[in-house]
Amino acid sequence: MNMKLSLPHTVGQWCKNILTRPALAVTVSVLWLIVIGWIAYGWNLGNIGLVDETEPLFAEASRQMFVTGDWITPFFNAQTRFDKPALIYWCQAIAYGILGVNEWAARIPSALAAMGTVALAFYTVHWSLARKDELEQVSRPVRRYLTAGLAATVMALTPEMIAWGRIGVSDMLLTGCIASALLCFFLGYAQNSQFPSNKWYWACYVLVAGAILTKGPVGIVLPALIIGAFVLYQGNLVEVWRQMRPLVGLLIILGLSVPWYALVIWRNGWNYINSFFGYHNLERFTEVVNGHSAPWYFYFLVVLLGFAPYSVYLPAAMIRLKFWQRSHWRSQARSQQLGLFACIWFLGVFGFFTIAVTKLPSYVLPLMPAAAIMVALLWSDLIPEPEADNNKSVIASKSFVWSSWVNVIFLSAVAAALFHLAQLVGYDPAAPELYQSIQQMGLPAIGGMIWLLVAIMIAAFTLTRRWQWIITANLLGFVIFFTVVLMPTLFVMDQQRQQPLRELATIAAQVEQPKEELIMLGFKKPSVVFYSHKTVNYISSAPEVVDYIHKQNAQPAKLNSLLLLAEKDRFLAMDLQPEEYKHIASKGAYYLVRVPVKKIKKQKLDISYSVPNNTIKNSNEFR
Repeated sequence: MNMKLSLPHTVGQWCKNILTRPALAVTVSVLWLIVIGWIAYGWNLGNIGLVDETEPLFAEASRQMFVTGDWITPFFNAQTRFDKPALIYWCQAIAYGILGVNEWAARIPSALAAMGTVALAFYTVHWSLARKDELEQVSRPVRRYLTAGLAATVMALTPEMIAWGRIGVSDMLLTGCIASALLCFFLGYAQNSQFPSNKWYWACYVLVAGAILTKGPVGIVLPALIIGAFVLYQGNLVEVWRQMRPLVGLLIILGLSVPWYALVIWRNGWNYINSFFGYHNLERFTEVVNGHSAPWYFYFLVVLLGFAPYSVYLPAAMIRLKFWQRSHWRSQARSQQLGLFACIWFLGVFGFFTIAVTKLPSYVLPLMPAAAIMVALLWSDLIPEPEADNNKSVIASKSFVWSSWVNVIFLSAVAAALFHLAQLVGYDPAAPELYQSIQQMGLPAIGGMIWLLVAIMIAAFTLTRRWQWIITANLLGFVIFFTVVLMPTLFVMDQQRQQPLRELATIAAQVEQPKEELIMLGFKKPSVVFYSHKTVNYISSAPEVVDYIHKQNAQPAKLNSLLLLAEKDRFLAMDLQPEEYKHIASKGAYYLVRVPVKKIKKQKLDISYSVPNNTIKNSNEFR
């Protein structure tokens, strides 16, 4: 036997020995899901501080809910926070009760949502392929388990999924609810002819309610759009309508989601309605909110990078499905329509948010599971069975071959970008030495070498037609890049950008005196509120700080002093004399000082104040 075929043959026989034994196959599958889930979402989850701007907003609102016992109205920094519904806050508050108030607890709901979605996708793909084997009266356990495992692995080890699965915001919980609801729908749809009283539909309705409680109307609009488009395309709307019993489903959804909305509206009235339904839903879809505008091709770039390095195979995966051949798909058994369903799911989410005016990378997160399923089904055609004739080459489609060469070009471009990272990134005033530290550790060069080596390997596998090893090279390259380059980079970024604020916030809480207020001068960082457990007053300029102090002097219950947290340049621009303040601590780019109110001179009101534009980069309002 030639060397070209010996390795795949040996691995195939090893897989057959494991995967043809049901109990052992299930055990290995569960262990594999745990391993990839831990690598992607569990490893060092809480060892990096909360990341400004958005994550501390959720973490602190949940802490307030946990401390006050008010589970209806979310608050941040002594103000109502109506940006998102309550489910994410409930999950984080419950986690605080179990794990304590820390980063682990703030992020564990996102991590669990991601891992749960990955596990359900594994089950769905395996179930669909098992039904295919039954229909064709063959047994291909190796292909079933490897394809399902590939779908789960690609889904877990995707930049976009990892980014939002490791951060304590609502996006991954929304994706988990929507994706799991769609997978439950498909399982119910595919099994309904066999089990008329199928319960998968009920699970779908419960998860839709969870999505509504996570982010509002989009939680039902997206699943309804995707499911509706799918059944209309198949031409069996009436039949599926009867099987799903949507009126009962609507009662389940409303019964689970409406009570909280009713209570929060009863307590807050039109303030909540205008803020949440008007500003954070309708206006985000029809207008640019918080400056988050982007060109029409924005999500092409997001998918290309957020689903990298597997995104280059998406066109080939869609071509393989031939979703435009309606007669073909209508003749297929329901269990064999998973690829079509994933394609409509992907296009539905992509099209919906492309139409929306406000654009953010996280908006298309719910399409990532569908993309992983399509890519896994593409690769399943290239997985040979161990008992097959090993002298017979697996034939890859032309679109797949071209995708492999695009894979090589794309990874070579990524490697080149990493080699020239210093010329591509800008100056960060909040962390002046950040990129210098990353360069000194050699992380960009190491990352560039990793992807250049992977590109060479994929080119070699393409030339020698070892198709099944191409995805292995991509996955292995991503894992090595994530563990060797990305994770150390995250620790450096935390040390340079977030740790100084975290330490100063802790110090401010420790040195606080009676009748003392904490003021942030010229910037807003929600992490200070979370780590100090104090209400923080934001004032945009030095003259306004002085003016505020004199107004407090005029009050009967005036402040004795205030704690001032400012970037060094902004603090120096106040031109305070040594007797007018007490230096407490300085960390990174920030000063923490105590300013006795009575020592500020009246003429300070007349100071002029200007700073370079790059020092106010992070002074946007809390989102």
